[in-house]
Amino acid sequence: MGPTSRSLGYAVAVAAVVCVVLTVWLWPRLAGRGLRPVLGRFAAIAVTQLALVCALALGVNSAFEFYGSWDELLGRNEKAPAPAIRHGGRDVAAGVRGGLVQAAGPQGLDRVTGLPAGPPEKVGRVESVRVMGRRTRVVNPAFVYLPPQYFQRQFQRQRFPVVVAISGYPGGIMNLAQYLRVPQTAGHLIARDAMPPTVVVMIRPTVAPPRDTQCVDVPGGPQAETFFTKDLPDALKSAYRVGHDPSAWGALGYSSGGSCALQLAMRHPGVYTAAAALSADYRIRDDLTTGSLFGSGPRAARRQREHDLLWRLDRLPAPRISVLVASSRQGEPGYADTMRFVRAAKPPMTVDSLVLPRGSHHFTTWRREITPAMRWMGSTLTFPQDVAPRPRKSGRPSS
Repeated sequence: MGPTSRSLGYAVAVAAVVCVVLTVWLWPRLAGRGLRPVLGRFAAIAVTQLALVCALALGVNSAFEFYGSWDELLGRNEKAPAPAIRHGGRDVAAGVRGGLVQAAGPQGLDRVTGLPAGPPEKVGRVESVRVMGRRTRVVNPAFVYLPPQYFQRQFQRQRFPVVVAISGYPGGIMNLAQYLRVPQTAGHLIARDAMPPTVVVMIRPTVAPPRDTQCVDVPGGPQAETFFTKDLPDALKSAYRVGHDPSAWGALGYSSGGSCALQLAMRHPGVYTAAAALSADYRIRDDLTTGSLFGSGPRAARRQREHDLLWRLDRLPAPRISVLVASSRQGEPGYADTMRFVRAAKPPMTVDSLVLPRGSHHFTTWRREITPAMRWMGSTLTFPQDVAPRPRKSGRPSS
């Protein structure tokens, strides 16, 4: 059982309750001033406290997906190459170089409701994987939604647009699948022809949990920006039939994931040409969860300023990208900055906005915004015109 297992969480919670009951029941017997009663009281308190802390930690980790496996918790991330992922009995990822995308355990995917159930060529498929950073050596868990067309014979060489969906912090890929319902929404829109067939990659913004790395390359520390702009695209292109042109790539996110999506598109328009941000921030600042993101000295102020998107729009040429920002007039503290961002945008950058009359910084609001955001992304990205090379004949009968 992994650290996100419900069975483990329930078992530890029950153990914590049993420890509390036994401590209360046995406490009169432990009364006294001798060495044994004193040690007994210390042991009862220690065991009870440990059980309660473990139950709380497992509950928090299950909700926010800080660690998906014991190896990840202990820092034992496997870096060895792995076999190519198999889709429907055939190797569509035969071109994986160095095992950049590796099949993983459920990572909570088995607890998500409403996922495709049936033949992948009819309903699509969601895979649980790990993405290996060639440059950064980062290992990040991800879910990958593949549309039904990905498995259909008439599309067997077709490349697809890709949306990188980024969760907030604290949080993880489970939040994107279970609470925001990103793959379910994509499948519904594609089935209704309201969105072109698109590969959706669900991933968390931090590359060094539990630290909030905010998609920033930290001097002497985690290289989150490099992971999202170089390692992740390289890994996905090596394992899936996704477009190679930036016009087929977009980033979408909520809260700090939305901030990350904006940062990636505005700072790297040669990688992501579209960004949809729900309840995003437009400046990155240090706090208790981030630590020092920009280093020290005079260069630190310049690095932080360059991650201020309002400053970039005022002082630097606008990138050739398309952006959708979502907020609420009442209930969202970032509404004023969102409007400033919209007013500051200038060609060749285009900005659309989605503004609710009321909302909050919560999934109840973001679920109202995810369908129009996904539909917008589908209308903005360019469907790739290039095709994948024909698979080499191996001399073996195809499966």
